[in-house]
Amino acid sequence: MTALNRVPSLMARAGTASALTIAAVGGSIVVPGLASDAEAATTATKALQVAASKKGSPYKYGAVGPKRFDCSGLTLYSYKKAGKTLPRTAAQQYNKTRHISSGNRKAGDLVFFHSGSNVYHVGIYAGKGKIWHSPKTGEVVKLQKIWTKSVWYGRVK
Repeated sequence: MTALNRVPSLMARAGTASALTIAAVGGSIVVPGLASDAEAATTATKALQVAASKKGSPYKYGAVGPKRFDCSGLTLYSYKKAGKTLPRTAAQQYNKTRHISSGNRKAGDLVFFHSGSNVYHVGIYAGKGKIWHSPKTGEVVKLQKIWTKSVWYGRVK
């Protein structure tokens, strides 16, 4: 094999080595499609932190914060503070998210409680089967275990 014939092979290996070197030293490589996933993770983490910071805030039907919330008001407020706009109601929020399986859920995803095809409640997934939510009149924003299997998951786009 002549030196000219080896050039493409050497360049391909050098490109791979460069990418591996960058990854090994903690650098980043921009890959189409992955940047938005990383951005979504950051947004979701921020929204989760905002929701958690509202622990103890009283429930009030129709309230969107900053001191009182209903369920979708808390998710709307949390994601707004994280830089994303959501519609007002739990059902509208479900229709606006990318639907995901329970096996693919991540902290910061929205958890939609449903009866049949009717979405009636929403919270923010905190991990380990728990959500931050504003439950109902007389209660406050709190971290609680998911109490039913009748839930769907959505990732804010």
